[in-house]
Amino acid sequence: MSSKRDYYEILGVGRQAAQDEIRSAYRRLAKQLHPDVNKEDGAEDKFKEVSEAYAILSDEQKRAAYDRYGHAGVSGANAPDFSGFGVEDIFESIFGGFGTRTSNRRSPRRGADLRYDLTISFEESINGADKEVQITRHEPCPTCRGSGAEPGTTPVRCATCNGSGEVRQVRQTFLGSMVNVTTCPTCQGKGETIATPCHTCHGRTQVRQTRKLSVNIPPGVDSGTQVRLSGEGEPGQNGGPNGNLYVALAVAPHKFFRRQGDDIVLEVAVNLAQAALGTDVTVPTVNGTEKIKIPAGTQPGTTFHLRGKGAPHLQRNGRGDMFVLVTVATPTNLTNEQKKLLKDLAKSLPADAIPQERGLIDRIREVLVGN
Repeated sequence: MSSKRDYYEILGVGRQAAQDEIRSAYRRLAKQLHPDVNKEDGAEDKFKEVSEAYAILSDEQKRAAYDRYGHAGVSGANAPDFSGFGVEDIFESIFGGFGTRTSNRRSPRRGADLRYDLTISFEESINGADKEVQITRHEPCPTCRGSGAEPGTTPVRCATCNGSGEVRQVRQTFLGSMVNVTTCPTCQGKGETIATPCHTCHGRTQVRQTRKLSVNIPPGVDSGTQVRLSGEGEPGQNGGPNGNLYVALAVAPHKFFRRQGDDIVLEVAVNLAQAALGTDVTVPTVNGTEKIKIPAGTQPGTTFHLRGKGAPHLQRNGRGDMFVLVTVATPTNLTNEQKKLLKDLAKSLPADAIPQERGLIDRIREVLVGN
């Protein structure tokens, strides 16, 4: 006994179904099961099963043999031949070439985007700058003006595709005539051939050119920011728009400043006497200098918050803040008099180490990476 499923059951129609009903059932199931649409395992096998059922039931003679003898009546010489084409070929014969038609190379296509990596200084990232970059890209050939033909000659219509850029092949299947459309192999889809290629571009229509471009870098950029230059990428094809140039920025490290988002962190060192007695110090900022007051008894790791002294916000008003992290510099190479003074001071201070609830490293980490 055959292990194949009943063809009527596969299509979900009754044995008295008319051809229009069978055709409608097949269209519905084929759309659901086509592997380009249905990515589930086994979809292709189910699609072929549905197509085989339709091939038999849509043919009056094969259907009559199947109704009388079952699968045995359509086996062997009467069985549909699926060799030589895939599921796309089957679907094309019913739905007009779903997923099999090659793209039209004569349609407008956008040019490719280009990327240029540029390193700028910390000051340039804060204040903005105008930079010049040099890129190499394809451009229409200046000799033939992009036609590919030697000046004085013109491209001619392709004799293979008659200027359409496509070649159509018709072959017969069990479902009728099938039209397969492919890109013309002679003109590569352009619809034209060049008898005398341009001596500059050798018929390629484009040449590589080196160009210098000006890039405006806005204030507040950081490493990873990209500046787009519209239309400065590779040229489009067949009248399509040019691609864009993306300038990817990297900011060189600064000797003193460190950046955390739009905030700036600066570490300053005061001596032991300044930390103990207090003092006023002038510190640099990204825009000038600022005076801050160091209170008496300031501990290492103390931070001072200067609002609005950080990096400018990119594409909006305002600026980040600045955090001044104070450390205490331990003196070295002391004179004898300085050593005597420190020894006298040490005698008057507690000699035992005092545990701290929060260490200097924790406070530094909080400033640099946030809470």
